[in-house]
Amino acid sequence: MDDLAKRIIDAHGGLERWRSFKTVTAHLVQGGALWGLKGKAGVLDDTNVTVDLRREHASHAPFGDAGRKSSFTPDLVELQNPQGDTIEALPNPRASFAGHTLETPWSDLQLAYFAGIAMWTYLNMPFLLAEEGVESTAIGAWQEKGDTWQRLHVRFPAHIATHSTEQTLYVGDDGLLRRHDYDVEIAGDTPGAHYVSDYREVDGILFPTKRRIYPRQPDGQSLAEPLVVSIDLDHIALA
Repeated sequence: MDDLAKRIIDAHGGLERWRSFKTVTAHLVQGGALWGLKGKAGVLDDTNVTVDLRREHASHAPFGDAGRKSSFTPDLVELQNPQGDTIEALPNPRASFAGHTLETPWSDLQLAYFAGIAMWTYLNMPFLLAEEGVESTAIGAWQEKGDTWQRLHVRFPAHIATHSTEQTLYVGDDGLLRRHDYDVEIAGDTPGAHYVSDYREVDGILFPTKRRIYPRQPDGQSLAEPLVVSIDLDHIALA
């Protein structure tokens, strides 16, 4: 693991402390243009998410209404009733996005997959940098809005389902993340610049509670609009 990756992990609470927990839950208030573009406005505007810290699994509840919740793993996505019985299922979900562009509508199960990989990645970051097969390399400084951030290039192994194989993290002098870049492969490799802020400490771990995602240009600069996705988190709990 790169020295910068170690510094980032330590700044967020440290790997030993992180590995003492099994799950993280949070209340989400979400907005932005993406949900309507995909034909899913309102489905996940106000929901709760639980992600596993030991395996790749996430669940959103409610999922559109109080009678449904989602269950995401890389190989299977389900919509379930409150008792956990399967209502709908999609095996091998990533294959269902073949040929998709940013404008292609999603089914509810595809939305559950996207939301699953997104929140599992976000809430496990930066501790994913210590996972087996994840490679990271410092790639130098970046100037933005009068600040200087260090950048870490990250490459994920095939067994981890996330937005894209290659991603970039931007970190401040305090070791905390400021920005997270990726290309959303399941939406035609759409490039995004994901800004994080408003950190809160929960049981010794620091979580950003404000997330804003904007389009990213070929030179790496982000556009001020449209706001693609907004995510505000509260009631964060580790268990």
